[in-house]
Amino acid sequence: MKQQFPLKNVQQEKRIFRSRVFVSIGIVSFFLLLLVARYAYLQVFHHQEFTEASDKNRIRLQPTAPARGYIYDRNGILLADNYPVFTATLSKADIEDMDDTVKRLTPIINLTEDDIDGFNSRVKASRKTERVTLKLNLTEQDIARFSEVKFQFPGVEIETQMTRYYPHGELFAHVIGYVGRINDKELKSIDKDSYAGTNLIGKIGVEKSYEDLLHGFPGYESIEADAHGNILRHLGRKESTRGNDLYLSLDYGLQSIASEQLAGRRGAIVAIDPRTGEILALVSSPSFNPNLFVTGIGHADYSALRDNLDQPLYNRAVQGSYPPGSTIKPMEALGGIHYKTVDWNTAISDPGYFHLPGDSHKFRDWKKTGHGSVNMHKSIVISCDTYFYILAYQLGIDRMNDWMRQFGFGAKTGVDLPSESEGLYPSQEWKMRTRKTKWLKGETISVSIGQGAFTATPLQLAMATAITANHGAHVTPHVLRATKGAKEHKIINAPTGKINFSGTDADWVKMRDAMVDVIQSGTGRGIRTPMYQIAGKTGTAQVKSIAQGKRYNESLLTERQLDHGLFVGFAPAENPEIAISVIWENGKHGGSAAQLARPIFDYWLLTRKKNPLLPQNHQISGGLMTAGIKPGELASDETNTSTNPNTVNRSKPAQSTTQNTVQQPSQNTNHTANQADITE
Repeated sequence: MKQQFPLKNVQQEKRIFRSRVFVSIGIVSFFLLLLVARYAYLQVFHHQEFTEASDKNRIRLQPTAPARGYIYDRNGILLADNYPVFTATLSKADIEDMDDTVKRLTPIINLTEDDIDGFNSRVKASRKTERVTLKLNLTEQDIARFSEVKFQFPGVEIETQMTRYYPHGELFAHVIGYVGRINDKELKSIDKDSYAGTNLIGKIGVEKSYEDLLHGFPGYESIEADAHGNILRHLGRKESTRGNDLYLSLDYGLQSIASEQLAGRRGAIVAIDPRTGEILALVSSPSFNPNLFVTGIGHADYSALRDNLDQPLYNRAVQGSYPPGSTIKPMEALGGIHYKTVDWNTAISDPGYFHLPGDSHKFRDWKKTGHGSVNMHKSIVISCDTYFYILAYQLGIDRMNDWMRQFGFGAKTGVDLPSESEGLYPSQEWKMRTRKTKWLKGETISVSIGQGAFTATPLQLAMATAITANHGAHVTPHVLRATKGAKEHKIINAPTGKINFSGTDADWVKMRDAMVDVIQSGTGRGIRTPMYQIAGKTGTAQVKSIAQGKRYNESLLTERQLDHGLFVGFAPAENPEIAISVIWENGKHGGSAAQLARPIFDYWLLTRKKNPLLPQNHQISGGLMTAGIKPGELASDETNTSTNPNTVNRSKPAQSTTQNTVQQPSQNTNHTANQADITE
């Protein structure tokens, strides 16, 4: 009989079914729990983060650049203005291929290689959501061409930004400076949050030294945009804080007069209030138009300025180092009194030369036949070189160095302008350190008349003259007089100390009287006036060396080999209100430089209060925005603005014209010890 087997095991199948059900439920439950956990992670724990990320796809924070602070002169005349320009900007978040977009935009808005290079640098340093400036100052034609094809460029916008304008052009270029595009080096050092929305920064002058005050704080605007980056609506705004307004110590009228004196000449003029250290005028000639640099100077224009033999970009007043010539003799004579080497009665017999003991080499006086018997007073009035040769030999270079440094020579003055030169007052230590040789006594003789290795800037000479006028009270030159705005800044308009002098106040008075006689009967008598008393000192600095036994022959020299003319002075002599230094490169002698100073004294002391020079086209307030004037409608040298509503146009000074006859001043020029002032 056959054995029968059951076809299926019902109990086993039930067990298998139940196990499969449980496994399936477990798998489904696991993944369901995983989904719930993920949901909780996204919607609970990171809700805020992802909400913000989502909003950024449609809601963005767009920085708004602060308006740069205005710059005024001491009378409220506007020197640096703001005006709006049209700017092409790109959004990194809305553009996939930035290079292609820029390439297609190039013929439409006339992009240059400089525009593209600058844009690439800014893109690298910018945030993902930040709009980056491609080109400043678009023309109406650029805007019209872009408007026709705007739909092809999502993320590209034409915006209005504020930029800088200098209504007086060349007149204040070296002292105010200019702003320009932020370069790669500056990008690494600035706070990017503070400069969000702007690409301009101070490059030189006041614009650079007071960048922190002028710049302000950026604001932000919350906007809703579509997928193409087009703005749909404005959701909120945090206003930016404009930069501080600066009121400088400069006087427009005095600056104009000083500029007129140097028109067509190479040189510099600095005028200081000896009571406070305020710089009243600072002119370097030739000058340049700072407006060329604001939106990006063209290659041709920059090459013309850079390669010009006359160096118009060079600030001679602050950076130029010149042999000071005989202008330093009053300070040097006071050093002899301080060290009790000489007094006012000390006299010498001047044969027209001096030679060191045991040496036949003659150090010549500017007057070949000599001056006869000369005391200290007469040595200043007639500028007797021999007197100071002997004094320097007695003092020695180290004591001379210690004393003259108290007047600011051989060190920066501390002026609130960048790139100041230290000049050079030599010493034995300096020569051994720099040239690895010992100091020679003959070199001391050259230094005694402001030649040899001794160099000074016009600003240093003005400060030293101010200290002399103050009877030794030290002042620090500065151009900032006051500031108004959100940021606080302390300004010191007073003497900052007094030099160490063993003499009496009477010695300062006697030196002042000697400098008055320089103008009344001495080497500066060409500028004497009955209206007020000037205390001054002329100086001549040789550019070309003269061999021993040879005579100075002007006819054999080229124009750039002629002597520099220098002058320092203050007025009124008894109660000084202004101290001046003048350098006229290749001006032949100090008397010619003194002639340039006289109109400056006259304006400040006689004309300023009665009939001040003021620019034309005054406006009631603000800058060009308030006046509704476009910079293109103004000539930088012809049309000027002011913020003083009570001023009226009286007269307009002739504008300085730049001629191609100016050279960079001689730097640390060495002169042989036998050189002397030819004509004071």
